[in-house]
Amino acid sequence: MATHSRPRRAFWGDTRFLVGIALVALSITAVWLIITTSDHARPVLRADRTIVQGETLTSDDFQVIEVGLGLAAEDYLGPEDLQPGQIAARTLTEGEILPATALADADQTRSTTIVIESSTGVPGEVQAGTVVDVWSAALLDDGRTYDAPRILVTDVTVRDVIEPDGMLADAVSARLELVIDTSDAADVLAAITGGASLSVLPVGAGS
Repeated sequence: MATHSRPRRAFWGDTRFLVGIALVALSITAVWLIITTSDHARPVLRADRTIVQGETLTSDDFQVIEVGLGLAAEDYLGPEDLQPGQIAARTLTEGEILPATALADADQTRSTTIVIESSTGVPGEVQAGTVVDVWSAALLDDGRTYDAPRILVTDVTVRDVIEPDGMLADAVSARLELVIDTSDAADVLAAITGGASLSVLPVGAGS
């Protein structure tokens, strides 16, 4: 009695073989795209100095450089993207490439600047761009002594340290221009007009 054997299926008809070929092709395509995009440099803006949150941005603040950013290129801005009236939404360090998220329109910002006088001096590490806490000691009723210090405003950015100069420099406290949220402005102004003793500490100091 004759027996019939089942014909073997051609290996190229195997579904797993076809899936494997497709995965190899996709991998090759992905590697090609990564190499192609990384080799393609485009002009972007790099900060020439530390730019503090709230500052108005101009082309003079940046240098145009060619950088290959690959697939992340769309997240950074070129010279044609900078528009008049835009401000820094956060502090940009010198040499940082300008990301799209670091820009804001001036009419949409909720921050303002205010100058305070530090009665205890300014720590050496505090400079433009430093994030600080502002402490306040209220003037007591006798007009000579102060209450215990307390934190008045947290996480504010120093825009400028205004050092005293001239013959009376040693007798004058340093002043700081701070970028603060508009919701905190009333408390700071009340402390100033009320004669409170103000001082600043860098965020994280003593931790």
